[in-house]
Amino acid sequence: MRAYFHELQKLLDIVLEQENALIAEAAQQIVLRLQRGGIVQLFGCGHSHLLAQDAFYRAGGLVPVRPITIEPLTLYAGALTSSKNEKDPTIIARHKDHFHFHAYDVCIVISTSGRNYAPIDAALLAKQSGVLVMSMQSLAYRQQPTRHHSGKRLEDVVDVVIDTHIPVGDGLLHLQQMQYAPASTVIGSAILQALFSQVIEIMAECQGIVPVFESNNVESNLHHNDVMIANYQSRINFE
Repeated sequence: MRAYFHELQKLLDIVLEQENALIAEAAQQIVLRLQRGGIVQLFGCGHSHLLAQDAFYRAGGLVPVRPITIEPLTLYAGALTSSKNEKDPTIIARHKDHFHFHAYDVCIVISTSGRNYAPIDAALLAKQSGVLVMSMQSLAYRQQPTRHHSGKRLEDVVDVVIDTHIPVGDGLLHLQQMQYAPASTVIGSAILQALFSQVIEIMAECQGIVPVFESNNVESNLHHNDVMIANYQSRINFE
């Protein structure tokens, strides 16, 4: 257990040192768009979709966050099914009705490898809609060839790349030629929450009410959350 925590801390330190300035700039860009009525939309497949869900409707989390959920690309559809569908060159075109971009939205595409059809096509679709497109991916995978017919990888089509620095294969530990102890979910969640924390702090400096959810599991005035939901329910399904 100590070995995993040790390697995880080393990776967090790398992200903090090398991505801090980029995350701060990304937060500034998100704030500018939220203040103009945009929302943050998150897309990912398989375990990457878990990160999109993790940032949604969180106590202490940013309110205007919408996960883009295409069930055949989630683990709910089955692990093997999700993995197969992520590589399908028609999957995004067949589910375009799940994408609803407005002016000033931000789309964050999450994909550790950045090489499969679904995340690349989702990023291209967002770009065609004119929104700011960011990726959260590991550039350690750059030497892994894309599966996309364009010859491009995810980092080639987005506006901003946040590098998770996850090693190829995901696992942080090695034993008897076996790689294990994956870190992409932990690191990805930490980056997203750090990014959104900076967004919240910037917004707090220049406006009165900041769109942050309060916990439903403490004694408090839940009217705040009702107001937050009412402000965004035309764009985000909180049901």
